[in-house]
Amino acid sequence: MASLVAYDDSDSETEVDNSNGSCQKKSIRNLGQLLPPDTLATKCENNPQPRCNNLNTGSGIIQEYSGICGLLEPQAERKTWKSCPEPRCQWPTTEVQEKPYTFIPSDYSTSPNSISSGNREVAGLSVNKMRPSYEAFRVPNSSSCTLMSLETTGQHRSLLEKRRRENKDFVERGIKPYIPKRLRQTQTLTAQTNKREKSGQQNQKMDCPSLLEGCPMRKCTAIVISDFIKPYLEAEYKSTAIPKKSVFQMSEHEGPVNSVQWCPVLQYSHMLLSASMDKTFKVWNAVDTGRCLNTYSSHSGAVRAVQWSSCGRQILSGGFDSQLHLTDVETGTQLFSCKNEFRISTVKFNRDEPNIFLCGGFSPDIKAWDTRSCKVIKVYKASIQQTLDILFLHNGKEFLSSTDSVSRDSADRTIIAWDLHSAARVSNQIFHERFTCPSLTLHPRESAFVAQTNGNYMALFSSLRPYRINKRKRYEGHKVEGYAVTCECSPDGAVLVSGSADGNVFFYNYYNSKIICSFSAHSHPCVGATFHPVLPSVLATCDWSGKIKVWQ
Repeated sequence: MASLVAYDDSDSETEVDNSNGSCQKKSIRNLGQLLPPDTLATKCENNPQPRCNNLNTGSGIIQEYSGICGLLEPQAERKTWKSCPEPRCQWPTTEVQEKPYTFIPSDYSTSPNSISSGNREVAGLSVNKMRPSYEAFRVPNSSSCTLMSLETTGQHRSLLEKRRRENKDFVERGIKPYIPKRLRQTQTLTAQTNKREKSGQQNQKMDCPSLLEGCPMRKCTAIVISDFIKPYLEAEYKSTAIPKKSVFQMSEHEGPVNSVQWCPVLQYSHMLLSASMDKTFKVWNAVDTGRCLNTYSSHSGAVRAVQWSSCGRQILSGGFDSQLHLTDVETGTQLFSCKNEFRISTVKFNRDEPNIFLCGGFSPDIKAWDTRSCKVIKVYKASIQQTLDILFLHNGKEFLSSTDSVSRDSADRTIIAWDLHSAARVSNQIFHERFTCPSLTLHPRESAFVAQTNGNYMALFSSLRPYRINKRKRYEGHKVEGYAVTCECSPDGAVLVSGSADGNVFFYNYYNSKIICSFSAHSHPCVGATFHPVLPSVLATCDWSGKIKVWQ
């Protein structure tokens, strides 16, 4: 019978010399040939712990050995290893004699550890049966037997060495590895964003190096908390008191003032924003000093509409020059600028989505803009000539638009309810009287909104579908007469205030629609009046001559 494993010293390529701890290569030949059982039965006489033990299992020869160049592990006890000069070659510290390696049939499924003690014998016994498959040798361990061939291991090592050489060439020669297309696009967008942020920071530093050091090129507005408002921030807003006297009078605008607004952030609500026909809008300290904090001259035409952002650090403005600007309050830099196709008369932020705002004006279209992409995302078309005002409802998904349609069949175009995302009309049968509505305001606590009409009265509507008018309540007594007179509810919702074309200010009881009081505030038409969000008895008004007054 031919031998299963045979080594020839003359033609060998792998030898193991345990005396000096080195490993040399030998070739394994005559694979598949069977040796007589007497030839395979050997005994390790010089090694007290035999390195190779022949097991007579009746199905093949299994020899236990300590390890072959790191590929094989000991079956039972693991000894202390010492490394050889070549990689992946480790041998036990115990000096053993050189013994041949044994190949295990690939279909052998019995673990040596599961062999009974009766079948486990010392070296020198014969083998009963041999199976003909010798595809790979089996590495016995405590859990399972792993199949591995010498050729596969050699190919794996060669692939690893090749990859290491390629990576070394990439580093030395500067060769860039392949990057997928999606990853390249992501990296490009990230790089562009970082570049914009750096350039914006540099421009901001040039415009305003520091709020404490002062700004030689541009006047900066330092946002601080007013000492006068601090005690009211912790207390709850209880009830609104009617102001009695004028505290500040500010007349730095050179043209009519269209509107005044307090900052929506309660900590910074001492700041008052005003828009004027003199092509500017200003920010005032209307609680402590009554002085102008900053003047913004980014428009080349009359500034018709302005609004604070929800964070109180940005101002959105639109004017008759068809320009839209988003301005930083502190530095005065323009964060967003775009050219519109028509003159703008109203702009409104969406409270639920602060990056989206609507603008309307001398056009039958209302446009929704996104400040992140500086693009129009929706267009709302109606058979009108001009949009007077826009009002977002409580859910933020619908809004109302007021138009200048006053013809006989204009009942479906005076006030229109829109769906924000689909640009569809939700309702167009809301207001059936032949009066335009220059101003719309939302009640802070109830599902209702108020419309200022050119019929010298204010109408009350439900802010829920189908947006019906309340015919039992009508707030009348003031005069509009074609001016864009605004109206507003107090923070507690109990008082309704409105300007008047004769210069007076009217206060109405919201629940019974009766006049509480009125007094003469300006000598010219009073077009704007707004309650302070924290101070219960502070009111700001503006008129057509350019004056602003604060009442308490």
